[in-house]
Amino acid sequence: MLNAADLPDDIAALKALLVAAEARNQRKDERIERLEKLVAAFRQAAFGHKSEKRDPEQFELALEDLETAIAAVHAEDEADAPTSKQPARRRAANRGSLPRHLPRIEAVIEPESLVCACGGCLHCIGEDTSERLDVIPAQFRVIVTRRPKYACRACTDGVVQAPAPARLIPGGLPTEATVAHVLVSKYADHLPLYRQAQIYSRQSVDLDRSTLADWVGRAAFELRPVFDVLIADLKRSTKLFMDETRAPMLDPGRRKTKTGYFWALARDDRPWGGAAPPGVTFSYAPGRGGQHAEQILRGFKGILQVDGYAGYNRLLNPGHDISLAHCWAHARRKLVEITRTGPAPIAEDGVKRIGALYRIEADIRGLDPDARLAARQARSAPIIGDFEAWLTQHRARVARISPLGEALAYIAKYWRGLCLFLTDGRIEIDNNTVERTIRPICKCRFKNPQKWRSKIPHFSVSVISRQFRSASPFWGACRAASVRVAV
Repeated sequence: MLNAADLPDDIAALKALLVAAEARNQRKDERIERLEKLVAAFRQAAFGHKSEKRDPEQFELALEDLETAIAAVHAEDEADAPTSKQPARRRAANRGSLPRHLPRIEAVIEPESLVCACGGCLHCIGEDTSERLDVIPAQFRVIVTRRPKYACRACTDGVVQAPAPARLIPGGLPTEATVAHVLVSKYADHLPLYRQAQIYSRQSVDLDRSTLADWVGRAAFELRPVFDVLIADLKRSTKLFMDETRAPMLDPGRRKTKTGYFWALARDDRPWGGAAPPGVTFSYAPGRGGQHAEQILRGFKGILQVDGYAGYNRLLNPGHDISLAHCWAHARRKLVEITRTGPAPIAEDGVKRIGALYRIEADIRGLDPDARLAARQARSAPIIGDFEAWLTQHRARVARISPLGEALAYIAKYWRGLCLFLTDGRIEIDNNTVERTIRPICKCRFKNPQKWRSKIPHFSVSVISRQFRSASPFWGACRAASVRVAV
């Protein structure tokens, strides 16, 4: 609040203050209008009708814009307020801790003088330390390889020269690291090749999109053995996850898209302390029929964790030594959707019962299979028994064609697979593990599905599998490419 004693007596200075205050008010009105629009968009993305809800990625964009605008408002308010009158407001930040493997460049700031006002010498009694995250923009460099030629002056036996080192792309410009960077940018960061070409041009490196596409295609061929080894290793496991998702493919000439499918096959034994490393492979198929899952899983024997898609049922036919463990998350999801449409006490009760199972799973995560199995038999089995009686009771009362009746019928249909986790401590309660891995690849769009169906899975080996293990996809792709060159 202004104090009359702080105002100048000069009329011109007062006019300048009024003009500045009016400008600030105008900017604030514009910011308020902008924030109101962002809040409306955020509400629509979060709470709108199903037909009006936005894609989850758009939801994140709305939240990002809102947080950015709020930060800009705070920064401008801090700049306008006098330094002496700024409130001591704690900055709301979620920085976490900076990784220890990052190099530290220390700068020590000493006082201007170490001589005390009394004439004595100051000595260090402590220090304040702060860390900030710095970045060095990506820089290109040129690897120059020289191979001297030698000849003997005493004879004419010929010229001696070291053989040229093998390259991923014979006669090409890129190193294996450059190709790995292109792959990770396209398939992990979803950066199209033409945008990568624009980024390179900022450093006067002129690379046509078709050139980058040629590198990607050649890398796909070299990564094929890596894909074959990984999927063979996964199928030697005794428990895997599987899921499928749509893969819209551009169909040049028709101005439409074709619908293919990615089939993800994943392993993650970390929740029960398994020694096998986690991994995931993706296989493209033109359809969703169960024969595609059957072909991908040829040679696999064990437990397969899936959702309720009926195409997996053919894996139970004679000749397949596979047991299907179904997903409680899908069962819960159908009940949750009913609770969002209005009061639904039966569905809400079912959600609470499933929630009790998940709380038990949270308690036993990380234990060995025997301990997990014992806990499930002691704590989860009684809940499952009560749930079965609850399910039978309400199915007899609820109309089959109603949304609740269909949700209960879904649970009853896959009841045996839903209860399989009570018999083996290695089985997870849901299929979320593989669903999380399949999300990144769904953001990509491809031309000519018949051409790319043999390439996409190979990139996923080095890119998404590394992300699955919380490792750097760049070094995974770079190492895979380097190994192929060495071979």
